Amino acid sequence: MKPIREQVKQKPWLGWVLFLATMVVVFLLGLLASSVMERREEAAFAYKPQVEHSQFEPRNEVWGQNFPQEYNRYRETLDTTFRSKYNGNAFIDMLEEYPELVVLWANYGFSKEYNQGRGHAYAIEDIRKILRTGAPVDGKSSPMPNTCWTCKSPDVPRVMNEIGVAEFYKGSWETLGHEIVNPIGCADCHDADDMSLRITRPALKEAFESQGRDIKDVTHQEKRSLVCAQCHVEYYFRGDSNYLVLPWKNGVKIEEVIAYYDSYNFVDWKHGISKAPMLKAQHPDYELFQSGIHAERGLACADCHMPYMSEGGQKFSDHKVQSPLNYINKTCQVCHREDEKDLVENVYERQDKIKESRRQLEKLLVRAHVEAGKAWELNATEQEMKDALYDIRHAQMMWDYVAASHGAPFHAPIESSRILAKGINIAQEARLKLSRILMDKGFEGEVSYPDIPTKAKAQEYIGLDMDKLNAEKEKFMKEVVPEWVEKAKKREATYETKDL
Repeated sequence: MKPIREQVKQKPWLGWVLFLATMVVVFLLGLLASSVMERREEAAFAYKPQVEHSQFEPRNEVWGQNFPQEYNRYRETLDTTFRSKYNGNAFIDMLEEYPELVVLWANYGFSKEYNQGRGHAYAIEDIRKILRTGAPVDGKSSPMPNTCWTCKSPDVPRVMNEIGVAEFYKGSWETLGHEIVNPIGCADCHDADDMSLRITRPALKEAFESQGRDIKDVTHQEKRSLVCAQCHVEYYFRGDSNYLVLPWKNGVKIEEVIAYYDSYNFVDWKHGISKAPMLKAQHPDYELFQSGIHAERGLACADCHMPYMSEGGQKFSDHKVQSPLNYINKTCQVCHREDEKDLVENVYERQDKIKESRRQLEKLLVRAHVEAGKAWELNATEQEMKDALYDIRHAQMMWDYVAASHGAPFHAPIESSRILAKGINIAQEARLKLSRILMDKGFEGEVSYPDIPTKAKAQEYIGLDMDKLNAEKEKFMKEVVPEWVEKAKKREATYETKDL
């Protein structure tokens, strides 16, 4: 082959081709080098601390000055536009969707109002507005304790640090209203020094201790679920001081939790119709997730609800905590190669089947409560009713363990189905026992199912005066909440931060 120089002499145009090709390569290499340098500068800028603050700084916007990308995504939890087939982050009136729930919770706060939870940024607004916390105005107290604030705000670890954990739980809900004002955020899960994950709620640490474990021994991957488990768990308020406890001593399976409660004779409330000593499941998301295939494969909550994303040359967890169904390409399809449509249909198929069993159990429980109410009308004795009422207690707790858990039909479809099937069986046993009692009292025929096609009809059936409750809440929101906000502003104006 002739040397390049001779080829160019013979064909001058070839020299221009080589020159232009060299220029293109140099130009592209320059663009690459510029892009690399730009990304490095962006990375340095994005994570350059702007302000110094304490661990107990509760204001998310202050933390956001140092971590603007995460904070901006966190602010996106205000978005309520996404709704999947059953949940999502849109506002859903669950009592309107399922009026039977009103009867299942007769004489308990959830019969007044129960809504699908919105994003973390709404935590404070929603707990103030919900009818369950009452209307503490004109010297009245809330029906709920301060313990109800525990999962709502980074102000909680701040106040616990100031007055002590046990003292925090004491008193009625309104007494700390001016202290707990910032919605769920940064200080709930992160260390201020290095942003490592941090467990801030004592109840989770104490639950580990009750099982002979030390939460300090867990891996980073486990912490990516446990920071969620600080709140997304089953819990109860122990004793007159309403101390927050997770019932994990025997284990986290539903039978183990029920056995724990029964050993303490713990009762959340006495049912308004059946007089059964009831249990109310909260949201045992972590417990049920642990029995599912994704936990078995080593996934954490954050893998699907806070997937990694890249922006400005930085990789970080998406702090717009939401349903994985809203961005399947970043969640499910990281591992699964199926088409998005097939993956969604797969999820909905599981949800549909479990919802069918859940609805069946709901209706059985309504019948059991009403039939028990009829037995009391016919002068049944406590001894005669005891076994049937405990069946109702256990069956409804099994229903609630699935119904109250966010995503249970997806997280643990097999375990959810097993729990509901067992609940159906126990509910039928309760009804058989009640039918014998009714027959002994001379009652013939079938106790009528209540006319409860809507939330309003169901609330009227159990004797709630919703006009009065709503009027009281409206007054509370207008008169009391602004005072809380003003007090908080004055207090927060004294917090020390240092610009860097």
